[in-house]
Amino acid sequence: MILVFIITFCVLVALGFGAASAWSDFNKLMIPNIYSLLIIGAFVPAFLAITFFSEDATFFGSWKSHLLAFVFTFLVTYCLFFFKLIGGGDAKLITAFSLWTGAQSLIPFLFIMALTGGILGVATLVLNKNKLVKKPLKGSWVALAQKGKKDVPYGIAIFVGALFAFWHAGLIQPSQLMDLAKVTIGS
Repeated sequence: MILVFIITFCVLVALGFGAASAWSDFNKLMIPNIYSLLIIGAFVPAFLAITFFSEDATFFGSWKSHLLAFVFTFLVTYCLFFFKLIGGGDAKLITAFSLWTGAQSLIPFLFIMALTGGILGVATLVLNKNKLVKKPLKGSWVALAQKGKKDVPYGIAIFVGALFAFWHAGLIQPSQLMDLAKVTIGS
């Protein structure tokens, strides 16, 4: 049962800082670096707990799978950042969550993230042309978009993609966690 607690706690920490990143990006178009570091930091005890205390590693693939997803995503997002196609906070947050997804959930993560990012991009263009919000929060994405700025709060899209990837991997499915509890109690 302690294994389920460790994994659940680590998942909640990662998703909590993902939500904080989304909120920060919405309010200031900035994602603090510490959030990405804490998401990575939460992965380590969760992965180690599954690796050492359970025979059923349903949630996670091999360490190579997670490292491969992390390195691949880092290289791609670094190139996108270098060419000024995404912000540095976005690149770090995508990379941090890719460590959690591993190769098995990386494609669903990136797909949902891109889809949500596209919707936010269209919303930004709509806000550029129409003043839909009478008194937007000063300095927020809405306020800046209504002034003509074309930046997209991609932290929101990254968080939505991460939520989907965590669900896809079984990390936020209570039935999967209970199955893990049965496996660890039974051994």
